[in-house]
Amino acid sequence: MIRLFASAIFCFAFFATQFSNAQDAQFPLVKGFGGIYEVSDATERPDGSLDYYVLVDLSTGAENNDQISRWVDNVARMMNLHGLAGVSKDRMHVKVVVHGGAIATVMSNEAYQKRYNTDNPNIPVYKALEAAGAEILVCGQSMRARNLQKSDLYDGINVALSALTTVTTYAPKGYTVLKF
Repeated sequence: MIRLFASAIFCFAFFATQFSNAQDAQFPLVKGFGGIYEVSDATERPDGSLDYYVLVDLSTGAENNDQISRWVDNVARMMNLHGLAGVSKDRMHVKVVVHGGAIATVMSNEAYQKRYNTDNPNIPVYKALEAAGAEILVCGQSMRARNLQKSDLYDGINVALSALTTVTTYAPKGYTVLKF
């Protein structure tokens, strides 16, 4: 009987510990996308007193055309991780230049429907990124190479001369370049 009782106590303690570590995803800066989790024992964290200048060079396309690109969502994760660590929205200076294989992720629903027979699932992520302060740019050279017009893109996106010149313009200004 004592063994049974001890086993029950052990099982209760084990499962209580497991469930107490379970967390819901958090979205401190980019609402609804790029869910992240607190890591209480992390010794390396962003500094909330610093300004972060980040240029995301986004060229990897989506794996499934009817799902949010994990690379687009990863931009939201990066911003949310900084937010979780105490970096405020006004200290995050993020630009995303989309080109190459990722260019379909910035297409309008109408253009995306014609190509993939579904709405573009990435537009809500980009809109949430913009609401969090990120600027989304698309490479004009990639557009021309794929015969895309500005009207084929979602409303509000900005066109850059090229992804290459966007990187070479912002890297000397102190932006950290992340390649996705």
